[in-house]
Amino acid sequence: MATGKINVSVENIFPLIKKFLYSDHEIFIRELISNATDATLKLKHLTSIGEAKVEYGQPIIEVKVDKKGKKIHILDQGIGMSEEEVKKYINEVAFSGAEEFLDKYKDSAKDSGIIGHFGLGFYSAFMVAEKVEIISKSYADAPAVHWSCDGSPEFTIEKAKRKEHGTEIILHIAEDSTEFLEEARIQELLTKYNKFMPIPIKFGTRTETLPKPEGAKKEDPAPTREVDHIINNPNPAWTKKPTDLKDEDYKAFYRELYPMQFEEPLFHIHLNVDYPFNLTGILYFPKLSKDLNIQKDRIQLYQNQVFVTDNVEGIVPEFLTMLRGVIDSPDIPLNVSRSYLQADGAVKKIASYITRKVADKLTGLFKENREDFEKKWNDIKLVIEYGMLSEEKFFEKAEKFALYPSVDNTYYTFEELQEKIKDRQTDKDEQLVILYASDTEAQHSYIEAAKAKGYEVLLLDSPIVSHLMQKLETSKEKLKFARVDADHLDNLINKDDTPISKLSEEEKEALKSKVEEVVKDKGYTIQLEAMDSHASPFIITEPEFMRRMKEMQQTGGGGMFGMGNMPDMYNLIINTNHELVGQILSTKTAKKRERLINQSLDLARLSKGLLKGKELTSFIKRSYEMIK
Repeated sequence: MATGKINVSVENIFPLIKKFLYSDHEIFIRELISNATDATLKLKHLTSIGEAKVEYGQPIIEVKVDKKGKKIHILDQGIGMSEEEVKKYINEVAFSGAEEFLDKYKDSAKDSGIIGHFGLGFYSAFMVAEKVEIISKSYADAPAVHWSCDGSPEFTIEKAKRKEHGTEIILHIAEDSTEFLEEARIQELLTKYNKFMPIPIKFGTRTETLPKPEGAKKEDPAPTREVDHIINNPNPAWTKKPTDLKDEDYKAFYRELYPMQFEEPLFHIHLNVDYPFNLTGILYFPKLSKDLNIQKDRIQLYQNQVFVTDNVEGIVPEFLTMLRGVIDSPDIPLNVSRSYLQADGAVKKIASYITRKVADKLTGLFKENREDFEKKWNDIKLVIEYGMLSEEKFFEKAEKFALYPSVDNTYYTFEELQEKIKDRQTDKDEQLVILYASDTEAQHSYIEAAKAKGYEVLLLDSPIVSHLMQKLETSKEKLKFARVDADHLDNLINKDDTPISKLSEEEKEALKSKVEEVVKDKGYTIQLEAMDSHASPFIITEPEFMRRMKEMQQTGGGGMFGMGNMPDMYNLIINTNHELVGQILSTKTAKKRERLINQSLDLARLSKGLLKGKELTSFIKRSYEMIK
């Protein structure tokens, strides 16, 4: 048996890095700033344990653009490198200095915030530069070193004149990457990727206005001075303890994250866990529209304060991707370019923790101030209903705080709703029927009819409510939801107060026959019901199950039931106690009876929102003729 080592050709490394290592060439700024940050944090750690005999001070990272010279300079005041270290960490591709440092100081440096892992970040510079230089001096007082490479496997290394510890990276920008010589472009990238890096980042200067000196005249201009323009916030809110923050601090941080968002968040959730993984962050509940799609991708994912992505599916449960805020975890498994998540068991654990934390926060808010929670319900219900559908553990916890509002703005928990409806039942073992409306304007007449009979009518109007009702009916025994305009009239509980029909069985048969003769081609299933004489003579309903399946189909759920395109189905309920129905039955002239039936049917269709186009025009014309 022969053994050996696979030989990786260095000649092929740089083309691969330039084309395939990172999906966006702009990532180079994130990687080089991350390296500079690591170098600075390493020095901070070594000075704190007394190993480095230099002053740590208040170091910054500086980025300079030399458009004329076609160069970008990135300078740090960190640990620096000796000639031997440059050869080790730069010339040996994928040898991670950060990983070696963390391993060497694994006990004392575990909370140092050092970012790097793979040792490839530096080479991202060659995606935009035709030549890269490093000028570095180690904190250990070794001679400074100057390294240079033009993107080929060849490099030069010599002594340099730098006096202070730290490193300067000089990128000679290639012709196909001159966009990065624009200061506005670099400012944009620094803000995107490095806005919350833990070391201050200087990019140019800004003018600061000073107070006028005593005795200055009103018309005298105030004095000014040029100061460093620090583009990042090294200590963002999520890195602080919740006890050190006030409500206004959280709101201020929200404005920092979303400067163009003018509405304040409804409330926030501060995440902070160190076992079995490290994770911090702040999630905000914004006011949500009914659109499930436009709200997503507003949570920002960071790793040690370095921006990774705003596509957080996987690490955050899908129903929470409509929230906003920040999640930061060094334990997030990323691909080699640190641009997206890799499949990993830790991801599920993190997602599960976030779900539990959000559920606990909502439970607390409900218990602490139910009145305020009810006021915010319409703005947060979409997230909660979506969570109840998609996450079983969240569904179990949500029963404590999920609300079911009535059309009269009374809010019930499910347990409260059950008790209220059961009070009307004579047989406590009967099926529990819950009436609801989805549109108070369109279903107004149906709502009023139900309320007149003493029924509580809920207002459930989110786009996914059909799915949620299906879930609730499956998980609860003897429970049925019925929309007020659905075919519930012959299924409603507590029929003791149902009026007796004024028509005999023979008259009912005759009435049904006469109506069927007129509407036979319109596809209605005719039902005769004895109702209050003041209720409408004709009422159109839909089979609850079929209508709900159509709604679920429209919001993406129909496919899983294999329903395809489902047809419209309607019932025509005739109130046998209405005076007009008696007239229809007793009318001698077939033409007049047909006109009365058509007019009554069209009024019912109008009430249901089904009368449109040519049929609506015909109805209006017929109505005027009847008035004449």
